[in-house]
Amino acid sequence: MSAALVSIIGAPAAGKTTLARFLAEALPARLIMEDYAGNPFLAESYQGNAAANLPGQLFFLMSRVGQLFVSDWPGEGVCVSDYGFCQDRVFARQRLNAADFGLYERVARRVGGLVHEPDIVIHLNASVAMLTERIARRGRAFESAMDAKFLQAMTAAYRQTVAALACPIIEIDCDKTDMLSQSARADLMTRIRRLLAKQ
Repeated sequence: MSAALVSIIGAPAAGKTTLARFLAEALPARLIMEDYAGNPFLAESYQGNAAANLPGQLFFLMSRVGQLFVSDWPGEGVCVSDYGFCQDRVFARQRLNAADFGLYERVARRVGGLVHEPDIVIHLNASVAMLTERIARRGRAFESAMDAKFLQAMTAAYRQTVAALACPIIEIDCDKTDMLSQSARADLMTRIRRLLAKQ
């Protein structure tokens, strides 16, 4: 027996962290958050320094392995992450050139078996217009380089990634569903609890 993992995935600014914080309190669950603030290569990478792309991606890869390491995984309860391990490859594919992506893939294959697989994945799907507006509103300097073309490619890549997952998926259309509303959150909690009860 081990703790269940609920992973939330989606393009930048889809609302992953806000939802993860809510679920961690409401379920309750242990919260696991992406360490974007601790990545020393991230800002340079998004500001156009191509030499920072690979180390920035490897930082995220190893950070996620450390957070989801199966040997250290809790024996009971629920964990909620504001990312999915599967999303690391989505970003790597978009950010790295062919040679760097080949090296990234070799490392990722070696460490992929060390992480706890998600029991449920919540996919937040939002339009490029919504993502662009949210990115502008939160004002993170490194995200200013995320233009419509990049966000469109990301949303398409996430749809392909979700289609290949073996675990239960909860799809949320953020343009039609306000995940800050009580009713939407209550409905999501019901769906999660039903799926967890089947584990």
